[in-house]
Amino acid sequence: MQNKIIFFGTSIFSVEVLEQLKARGLIFDAIVTTVDKPKGRKLIMTPPPAKVWATENNVKVFQFEKLKDSIDELKNLNPDLFIVASYGKIIPQSILDLPKNGALNIHPSILPEYRGASPLQTCILDDSKNIGVTIIKMDAEMDHGPIVAMKKVDVKNWPINVLELKKLLGKEGSDILIANLEGYLDGSLKLVEQDHSKATFTKKITKADGEIDISGDQWKNYLKTQAFFGWPGTFFFTERHGKKIRVKINSASFDKENNKMMIEKVTPEGGKEMAYADFLRG
Repeated sequence: MQNKIIFFGTSIFSVEVLEQLKARGLIFDAIVTTVDKPKGRKLIMTPPPAKVWATENNVKVFQFEKLKDSIDELKNLNPDLFIVASYGKIIPQSILDLPKNGALNIHPSILPEYRGASPLQTCILDDSKNIGVTIIKMDAEMDHGPIVAMKKVDVKNWPINVLELKKLLGKEGSDILIANLEGYLDGSLKLVEQDHSKATFTKKITKADGEIDISGDQWKNYLKTQAFFGWPGTFFFTERHGKKIRVKINSASFDKENNKMMIEKVTPEGGKEMAYADFLRG
């Protein structure tokens, strides 16, 4: 009999996992994601990527403002398993206890390193080569549960931007989930407790984190452009005609021979995208 699986996810990483798991034949009975939020200058109400995917794939969607209010609705689905990937909220134990096989989380780091909201961005910022993905059985603490499976991933052309890293680790995470799911469900797979004494934690990224000092450490600046690619993006402030303006960096590369970040395209505040060389010429 087909297991009833509920997926919890929100971000682009969630969508990558959903696509990969769908391609491997996994069927979801419902998707739980966050509520629509206003975005952009016009604050247009925008659904999270996981909701868009669910709608396109005819999967039922739940968007709970507060998870504690969802117990009865989720319980009525009689779930066998929850799969969680970049949901963005702490799931209380009362919810995790609903499926008979518990909840599995696909976390894009080598746990216990980089627990929390921004493992990929922080890994890039740290210039870490300890990159990979971990499947854990969830408990109520953040990224704390025992390890079901883990895989370290070698990344070519480092540092890649965070969107590319999400796609890569979404695929790898889906692979090791499928490879170990049967053993987990039948109880033959031995789970391994994390070494909590070695845990490191990440913080939630804000728009302000994207600011760089273009006269500062060039390699760290370039790592930041890769870590914050897409959102929140990177920017710097400069004087133009006696006024302080914000300049968004749209693309950059790194000249290793001269140890210098090469800004290629920018969008000055109130203006249009242009070559950085043209911006410097005024």
